[in-house]
Amino acid sequence: MLRTGKSLELIVGSYKLLVDLDKHFPRVYLSGMDDSRSSSNSPSKLVVVKEAWAPIIGFVDKATAVSEAGDKQSGGSLDHSSFQALIEELAEILSETKFEAASMEPLRNMLIFQYLVVVFEDDFLPRNATLNWSMQRESLLSLLLGSRKINYKSLMKYFMAILCQLSQLQSELSKHPVLQESSESKLSKNCHTALSLALHGVLKDTCVSMEKLLVMIMDLDMARKIADIEGHTTRGDSPRTPLMDIILDELSYNKDSVPVFLKIFSESKWKLEIVVQYLWKYITKPSVRTRKSNGHTEDATFDGALKCFSNKTGTKSLIKKIGVDVVQFLLAHGFQAHLSILSKGNAGDKQGGDSAIVDSCQTFISAFDSLRSTDAHMEILSIGKEALFTAATIIFMKS
Repeated sequence: MLRTGKSLELIVGSYKLLVDLDKHFPRVYLSGMDDSRSSSNSPSKLVVVKEAWAPIIGFVDKATAVSEAGDKQSGGSLDHSSFQALIEELAEILSETKFEAASMEPLRNMLIFQYLVVVFEDDFLPRNATLNWSMQRESLLSLLLGSRKINYKSLMKYFMAILCQLSQLQSELSKHPVLQESSESKLSKNCHTALSLALHGVLKDTCVSMEKLLVMIMDLDMARKIADIEGHTTRGDSPRTPLMDIILDELSYNKDSVPVFLKIFSESKWKLEIVVQYLWKYITKPSVRTRKSNGHTEDATFDGALKCFSNKTGTKSLIKKIGVDVVQFLLAHGFQAHLSILSKGNAGDKQGGDSAIVDSCQTFISAFDSLRSTDAHMEILSIGKEALFTAATIIFMKS
């Protein structure tokens, strides 16, 4: 019904019903997690309900062309190539100059995508919690990314493009709540208004779903990396470019997308990792090593990157490579993410935690001072002012 429904009520109702069914009848779960009678010392076991229906075919490469065609017509399970087609169609709709409420198709596609992310999440998270690569690589998400029926790099780029497009659309819709009515629209006036209002919430939820998907893929990449180091991977684990590398390449190629992407991507751990790796990609490294510096290991952390701004020549080179505004966005978003992680990580050690936070705030302010002294014409952006105010307030309150 979600794929074939014609009315707003039927499409939204079908989506909610599917999500509720998945919540009450999970396909994959850890035994004993919700059982208060189970011993706290007994390890949880992964339970996979093999007979359960899945909305996306896991072993699509074994499916026949006939069954795939039938699935598309009947509204049954999607195969991997159909998933890529869904993403491409969604990207095309969102990239149009004027986003109009001409039909139910954009809303339907976004809800289908949201539901599939729920399915991927419910399947992947219990498997990832086992820290067992043999379980992690059998997840629906891993099977999708490793399928020969998709163009992996192209799909990752579509994910990033959609996330940025959704961010821009939300900003536009906040100014104009009711979407422009298309001349080709066959919807009634009341239906058009209802669809416009529904799209507000759906766009926001699709952003959240897309971020969850990107985080899961990066978690899967990390699990693969650990398994490879420990010697648990096999020839069947075909190598693919980590999503982190694709994100960094895309943000490097199109620097105008850096502010948009960092604004919409909110998960602190991976956001900080993106900022840190982006900065270190352009920070000037010493070309000559002396005997004294040979044993020195680069502090490739956010604090380490901030300390590099004390080198005026290196700061000037960084500004020349990526632009002073992009540097400000990276520093401000990185600081926010770093602060969030420090606050959560040091909850049990208040004194030590406060000291680490204050040190980080002081290093951040020093980096901005160096940036401003290097570029006398630099105008501090609003996000930079907010971050500096936050850092100065924390130092005042905790000193």
